[in-house]
Amino acid sequence: MRPARALIDLQALRHNYRLARELAGAKALAVVKADAYGHGAVRCALALEADADGFAVACIEEALELRAAGIKAPVLLLEGFFEASELSLIAEHDLWCVVHSLWQLEAIEQHPVHKPLNIWLKLDSGMHRVGLHPKDYHEAYQRLLASGKVARIVLMSHFSRADELDAATTEQQVAAFEAARQGLTAECSLRNSPGVLAWPNTPSDWVRPGIMLYGASPFEVEQAQAARLQPVMTLQSRIISVRELPVGEPVGYGARFTSTRPTRVGVVAMGYADGYPRHAPSGTPVVVAGKRTQLIGRVSMDMLCVDLTEVPEATVGSPVELWGKQVLASDVAQQAGTIPYQIFCNLRRVPLEYEGQ
Repeated sequence: MRPARALIDLQALRHNYRLARELAGAKALAVVKADAYGHGAVRCALALEADADGFAVACIEEALELRAAGIKAPVLLLEGFFEASELSLIAEHDLWCVVHSLWQLEAIEQHPVHKPLNIWLKLDSGMHRVGLHPKDYHEAYQRLLASGKVARIVLMSHFSRADELDAATTEQQVAAFEAARQGLTAECSLRNSPGVLAWPNTPSDWVRPGIMLYGASPFEVEQAQAARLQPVMTLQSRIISVRELPVGEPVGYGARFTSTRPTRVGVVAMGYADGYPRHAPSGTPVVVAGKRTQLIGRVSMDMLCVDLTEVPEATVGSPVELWGKQVLASDVAQQAGTIPYQIFCNLRRVPLEYEGQ
């Protein structure tokens, strides 16, 4: 059986959730959209349910998967609904729903619902992706109350640059939010993962930890609270071939690496079809048999090569960590010119195995 696998540490996941709630001093929705960022939404939600104040997903399909698995905690639809017909399912399955556009507000007013809805009313405070314009925010709030179809409203917005520790944008967005919600009596939610870790004075009755749950920092620089996170996923495989090359020999497609010394090359059962980033360059860190070494040559669909020159004990069958507790996913992502969010979400074909139930 092919040795590639992703080991998911559920104890680390619980640690990171508890850290988010501790830092925030608030209720926390665990964000498990996109199959829990590639970690397996159902298993992660089941592992967190005893602790979690609720969960957040992108869409109703993801929410219904959690309900089918027996998750009874609140589940928020971060993108709300895409068609008015979804409102019946939202009410039936007791889902919480973001409203970010006037057409969604109008749909709620016009659509019969048999049960009052829990609505998170989203303001565009400066990201300019989705969210109500500040001039429409008060009126939308009042219309939702007047509809008679809403049990409660949480006021929310989303930060665009909270991962940039020296950017003034976050404080500007907070100010825009505070101005827009003046006079409205409701709980609020502003802080995502970087907000939880680095913006402690931001008002939030609810926080929405995402990437931090999975043990990866949202920042490109070191940050004290992010250093307390525990990696949840360890992407593993094994050496399947070893060869000795003299000076001047190329390795892999395109001869992107040529040996400058006698080089011992190991081939690993892992490639871009598994989700390992194709653009990771030579020099990207890898751990083989417990020792740190590096990727050499271009990543192939099913295989990649590593330098074993300084790891003489490594041989066929030796364990390889592509990212995890010894090689941070953020380091691999940075080398490949991407972010840990993407490399987690791109994981496929690799079986997930869980520990720490």
